[in-house]
Amino acid sequence: MLLASIAAAAAHFYLRDADFPEIYSVALKGAAIGLLAAYAFLRHSGPDAKLLTWVLGLSTLGDIAIEYDRQIGGMLFFASHVFAITLYWRHRRATLTPSQKAAAVCLLILTPVIAYFLPSDRAGASQVGLYALALGAMAASAWASNFPRYRVGAGALLFVISDLLIFAAMGPLALSDIPHVFVWPAYYLGQFLICVGVVQTLRKRDPELKIVSSR
Repeated sequence: MLLASIAAAAAHFYLRDADFPEIYSVALKGAAIGLLAAYAFLRHSGPDAKLLTWVLGLSTLGDIAIEYDRQIGGMLFFASHVFAITLYWRHRRATLTPSQKAAAVCLLILTPVIAYFLPSDRAGASQVGLYALALGAMAASAWASNFPRYRVGAGALLFVISDLLIFAAMGPLALSDIPHVFVWPAYYLGQFLICVGVVQTLRKRDPELKIVSSR
């Protein structure tokens, strides 16, 4: 299932600019994260795996919706971040070093501040900042959680980078190819690391495996 997700992500990246029906490109985009949601659902039946399934499922809907309505897509991703914050808060570290606390605070504060000042159209800057507040809280919660920092924490950071590039495309990088090239790879890799990191950790802590009948 993970291989199928990677294949869908790669296919979307390489076919999105080709002479290819848009509906198929959008379907590949949704399948990339949707298959991660299915992987989380099938690999563990605990409540935290269900939360992760909601996180990835809402992201899948957001990926599809944002192609047609940016506001609806943003609302779905906002909801996804709320579920992710709940998941990470349930697994927060008992103690954090000063550097870990500083990193979490920086993610929480700097993410919405930077995002707010990126769009050239200031009319929508407040909405961008509000969304980025949830994004920064998600990343800060992931960094402060007891999930593997170099998978889940790094994945959350890549998610932040991806979204900041989207906002930069509304302003200073409007004429640059950088967002177009790097947004999808950073976003997908971030979601992949989060999914695999959380699922593997849950399976180690509670080796319950949801058995799916092959019949």
